[in-house]
Amino acid sequence: QVQLVESGGGLVEPGGSLRLSCAASGIIFSINVMAWYRQAPGKERELVAEVTSGGSTVHADSVKGRFTISRDNAKNTVYLQMNNLKPEDTAVYYCNSRGIAVPRYRGVWGKGILVTVSS
Repeated sequence: QVQLVESGGGLVEPGGSLRLSCAASGIIFSINVMAWYRQAPGKERELVAEVTSGGSTVHADSVKGRFTISRDNAKNTVYLQMNNLKPEDTAVYYCNSRGIAVPRYRGVWGKGILVTVSS
C-alpha cells in the first residue's frame, strides 16, 4: 500500500524557517520523482519544487533562493527546507511521488500539511 506522510508544518513568523518532511512507503522510492506542491486558499495547486532520482532539482520562481528540496533515499524521505518565509507562502503543502513517465500533477499524493506564515 502506497503512503506519503508529511510532517513539520505549523505557524511561523515572516522571515522565519521551517523544514517539511515526507516519509514514503509502498513505492520504489529511489527511482521516483519526488515533489512538493502547495495550494493556498482560493488558488490552484501549484508545483513548488521537485527532485529526480539522480538529484536534479527544479524550484518555482516564487520560491527560488528561499526553498530547497532534497531527498534521502536511505530513509525514503524527501524534505523541503523553507527559509525567509513570507505571508504569501501560507498554504497546504502536499508531498507527491511519480514515476518518470507520469506527468506532473499526477501520481501519489500525501494528505497535505498546513504552513501558516503570519505575525
